[in-house]
Amino acid sequence: MFPIINGSSFSILTMLGKKTQTMPKPMVQVLIAHFGIDPFIVLISCLLSLRARDTATLPVCMELFEYVRTPEQMIELSLVELERRFYSLGFYRAKASQVKEACHELIERFSGKVPGSMDELLSIKGVGRKTANLVLGHAFGVPSICVDVHVHRISNRLGLVSTKTPEQTEFALQKIIPKEFWIELNTLLVVWGQNVCTPVSPRCSRCPLFDQCIRKGVTSSR
Repeated sequence: MFPIINGSSFSILTMLGKKTQTMPKPMVQVLIAHFGIDPFIVLISCLLSLRARDTATLPVCMELFEYVRTPEQMIELSLVELERRFYSLGFYRAKASQVKEACHELIERFSGKVPGSMDELLSIKGVGRKTANLVLGHAFGVPSICVDVHVHRISNRLGLVSTKTPEQTEFALQKIIPKEFWIELNTLLVVWGQNVCTPVSPRCSRCPLFDQCIRKGVTSSR
């Protein structure tokens, strides 16, 4: 839980922390609860989730990881088989190729293990800062702020930051959020963004922060 510090952003985050406790958890949290903490699962699930909703990606991942738990097992599946498994996600051909390439890199460069540093993760084709931060935080416990579309949108909408890109948002949030809360921040804002502070027509009437939010970029709401 975020500490309440009057006159700062932390009171906002504390309120959201309380309100999201009973809401559905993000996909990675569900996978960790089911399979345990596994860097490979976190990495591959994040790659599959790009440009896809958690509700679509989660069933695919749950089925896949019941049988495939290592890069070696993944590359044993043909590209056609991976495309079949990923078909419901959209961009399934690109994702199948990307997963194959990433697994080959893990085997050839990292002895089949997911690396635990930002530089090494970013050196893997298809891995950007969002994916790298998610892996570092949820798989290795390294303080990191994973900025996806929800975190970027809500941080700006609330007025916590004023940034144009996810990378700018990441570094701006690092300046105002203590390290011990960096990992939790992503989970909190993703849940809020999926359920209340949606991209289009957010549910402002349900938001306890309505009076504090500057509602940047909001043109209509519910």
